[in-house]
Amino acid sequence: MAIAVASVLAAMTLVVLDAAMTNVALPAISQSLGVTPAEAVRVVNGYQLGLLVALLPSAALGGSVGFRRVFVAGTVLFITASLLCALATTLTWLVLARVVQGMGGAAIMALGIATLRTVVPGHRLGAAIGWNALAVALASAAGPAVGALVLSTTTWPWLFAINLPVGAVVLVCARALPASVGTGSPVDRRGFALNAGTFALLVLAAESGTENPLLGIALGLMATALAVLLIRRDLHRESPLVPMDLLRAPSMRVSVIASVLCFAGQSAGLVALPFLLLHAFHWAPLAAGLCLSVWPLTVALTGPLAGKLADRVSTAGLCAVGGMLLAAGLGAAATLDSSAGLVTVAACLGACGVGFGMFNVPNNRNMFLSVPPQRSGAAGGLQSLARLSGQTFGALLMSALFKLADLDDAASMGLALGAVSALAAGATSLLRRQFIPAAPSAQETRSRPPGSDGSSG
Repeated sequence: MAIAVASVLAAMTLVVLDAAMTNVALPAISQSLGVTPAEAVRVVNGYQLGLLVALLPSAALGGSVGFRRVFVAGTVLFITASLLCALATTLTWLVLARVVQGMGGAAIMALGIATLRTVVPGHRLGAAIGWNALAVALASAAGPAVGALVLSTTTWPWLFAINLPVGAVVLVCARALPASVGTGSPVDRRGFALNAGTFALLVLAAESGTENPLLGIALGLMATALAVLLIRRDLHRESPLVPMDLLRAPSMRVSVIASVLCFAGQSAGLVALPFLLLHAFHWAPLAAGLCLSVWPLTVALTGPLAGKLADRVSTAGLCAVGGMLLAAGLGAAATLDSSAGLVTVAACLGACGVGFGMFNVPNNRNMFLSVPPQRSGAAGGLQSLARLSGQTFGALLMSALFKLADLDDAASMGLALGAVSALAAGATSLLRRQFIPAAPSAQETRSRPPGSDGSSG
């Protein structure tokens, strides 16, 4: 059992660590490939696009053919794409490889917890979820520092090359995973295609909108048309690909909107900060990486406390306070100049981490308590979709700012707009006061579904 659990946790760590390291490398990638910062952000956008396109289909496919098969296939795809990223000599090559890498990562993220459930006995599932949350938190915290350490000693392609030996260990350990049997239900290929087309066109519309507004509008309308077709089709299915039925619950609807806003602010901040510290402030990569680690580290420390508070006080109030703290941290960072010291910047990032942790855990808890227990899997998919949508929007926002403004000004503007988005997330959460669900019973608390503790995002 230990080897099987290790394979899942290592795969989750691999995906989270890769994403955290890549943000730090954007300035180096921009300089090495001779592209603008706006173009370099496509490296993040491509990965997010792969995640968006493949997340819900991976979850559905895992249920149909078995978790292990899809989980292992996703790991192989992630490793292969990592090699292609390391060998990339042009931005187009790198971005396309990142899209494929995101699709592999989607299978790992979508099925990690589900795969753990096939390994550990029921009475150990809570502990296993805790291990997963710890692995994700530590990888998020270590990512900027590890990325900066690699960049200070060698070139950016090695950030992707180091995935290969770790991925090989994951695949060897994955042989210990039990062969789970899927439901055998038919694969919804048409739904998969509509889902992929919708997100691909939305990202392309946002990418092209600043340079060619008419093209952006046209692509946006096409994406909307595909989304409408997908939603109308899913309304008549017992197991819809996109669980829109869950949004009929007002509390869930408010939580999803707030989540998108919060993750948009977080993503804009995490993309802007490396450019601010490395380019505007001229910090050494290692110093910037260590400082950026303060944010995810404080999220990891705040999460358990926020989870305990969420069982005792209003989640709407906690999320509002969290949104305000995140906004305060981002807003303060936006006003800094090159004279700011390490302690000052770390204090801003610490406020961001505490605020994000205080918002995210209660908000995730509310999402799961807003739906019947038998729909917990669908709620998890909607939670992940909200997170990725917000992160993608934040990255696209930074891409547009880098096109429209000077690099240093764009980074500060991105932090300021991230603060506005985080503040809007907190304010939106206050609308939930009139939809607060009843406090969970002891039995509901013990059987709380995976992710309700904030471990999945």
